[in-house]
Amino acid sequence: MEKRPLGLTGLDIAPIVFGGNVLGWTIDEKTGFDVLDAFVDHGFNAIDTADVYSTWAPGNKGGESETIIGRWLRARPGMRERVHIFTKVGWDLGVPGKKGLSRKWILQAAEDSLSRLGIERIDLYFSHRPDPETPCEETLAAFDRLRKEGKIRAIGASNFDAAQMEHALDVARRNDLLAYQVVQPEYNLYDRASYDGALRDLCLREGLGVVTYYSLASGFLSGKYRTESDLSQSQRGKGIGKYLNPRGMAILAALDRVARAHDATDAEVALAWLIARQGVTAPIASATRRAHVESFARAAALSLSDEEIRMLEMAGQPE
Repeated sequence: MEKRPLGLTGLDIAPIVFGGNVLGWTIDEKTGFDVLDAFVDHGFNAIDTADVYSTWAPGNKGGESETIIGRWLRARPGMRERVHIFTKVGWDLGVPGKKGLSRKWILQAAEDSLSRLGIERIDLYFSHRPDPETPCEETLAAFDRLRKEGKIRAIGASNFDAAQMEHALDVARRNDLLAYQVVQPEYNLYDRASYDGALRDLCLREGLGVVTYYSLASGFLSGKYRTESDLSQSQRGKGIGKYLNPRGMAILAALDRVARAHDATDAEVALAWLIARQGVTAPIASATRRAHVESFARAAALSLSDEEIRMLEMAGQPE
């Protein structure tokens, strides 16, 4: 599978990143191993997780996803050389002191993540969200130390807006510190406001890599959820109800039309649109069974016409 350079990180990745938030939540370890095997077998090579995954599931404390990935890597000799591991720090783990982007917590959280993952170096370490209580210089200095110690390769920022990214890049330049090289925004055919505009312009200007989350709008863009009664199909149902409106239905209608033309699914078309979008390196997408991974491969191979892309982008927009 053709790989793409991830900004200036030196990493080359396939056009879809595995979303590890499902590991230890909607799929157990055995199923997770099977899905991850299929993901690599189809030519994909980047896995995204976080220390906070998945604290929201009953009985979990965080780190479950990293732990499953670590066990999978140990059970598959040689696999570490075939995949790039992304993880994150900064979200509130629900324990005093275990949140934010302070030097102390970043250094400790990195050790914790490395231990759970069973690896010596994190390929891409994200600030999971901005921390207004910690100076940017302190955060970047901590990442810079980890890089010099060989514990991380590159850093990224998730949930940062354009002004926050601009400030962070300026701080890195002024202080000769490791700079953010990848952005992880919420972005899909429905939710475009947080990336399109100033942040996208910045990423294109600075040559930043971009990996999008909620790439299928929590599953809405799969087309499986069209009425309130459909929401009970998934544990994510509560978060999908907000899309059941005229704009959402117009987007699904456009996806339906393009999907029929390519004998594809709505999800495959939605991912193909992201893959083709200038300024996006790869969407992050979660899979809970092998069939989903097979669908990812079809999405990666799907070529949309300029007319189809325009139709998808205009769907649901005011005339």
